[in-house]
Amino acid sequence: MTVLDDWVTAACAELELDPAEVPVSAVLDVARDVAHQVVRPGAPVSAYLLGVAVGRGADPAAVAARISALAGSWPVELDGTTPVE
Repeated sequence: MTVLDDWVTAACAELELDPAEVPVSAVLDVARDVAHQVVRPGAPVSAYLLGVAVGRGADPAAVAARISALAGSWPVELDGTTPVE
């Protein structure tokens, strides 16, 4: 097991969740995509939004794909800011 696996297991125990139901790879992929293609602080916020959507019954893989696609299409200026239209 990795430190991340240990952390997820401990956090799930604390929150009374099943670690097998945590799509770790999907969450990490969303965080990476948003951090690199939008803005770094957007990564944890996007992970939270993914969790809210899943908590409301959405499919984790579908939500992750939608957020990653949105991040991939996000317009970015060379200085890292969103262009003003």
